[in-house]
Amino acid sequence: MNDPVPAPLSTTIRRLNADEAAACVDALADVLIDCVQGGASVSFMWPLSRADARAFWRGVAEGVAREERILLIAEDAQGNLVGTAQLIVGMPENQPHRADVAKMLVHRKARRQGLAQRLLAAVEDAARAAEKTVLVLDTATGSDAERLYQRAGWQRVGMVPDYALMPDGAMCGTTFFYKRVR
Repeated sequence: MNDPVPAPLSTTIRRLNADEAAACVDALADVLIDCVQGGASVSFMWPLSRADARAFWRGVAEGVAREERILLIAEDAQGNLVGTAQLIVGMPENQPHRADVAKMLVHRKARRQGLAQRLLAAVEDAARAAEKTVLVLDTATGSDAERLYQRAGWQRVGMVPDYALMPDGAMCGTTFFYKRVR
């Protein structure tokens, strides 16, 4: 596999506040639906209804408002939302130093441009700013995302076979990773 070409500088990544997150629900739903339709194992089955996708993102916006989540988006030069990632920072009191990376999604039309690498770096920067030092994530075993995390210095913890379903109903393994950020 060739390394991705860096994302054009005209693609911007930014953090959304609660009002902005609520205003982006439809665009975020578009990205989620595209990724699930494309076979991404991100907690949803295909077909994914627009209502369900919107409900998910409304819940995320509420989590941003409660300061339990950090929501990042990537926008192309035309201002279209083409990617997103979350950092779940609302952890139990015995884990104030930890956060989970969740729902890192890139629309299929924006892939192979290094955007996922930039989103991941932005998540790690957001974690440092939030004083989180240990990050955890999981991804479908054998996926492009698994290779991305390994290239980015994440440590593979292990794999659980048949952990989840792919959007088409097939079983898939899940690989868990962590990374210390300072």
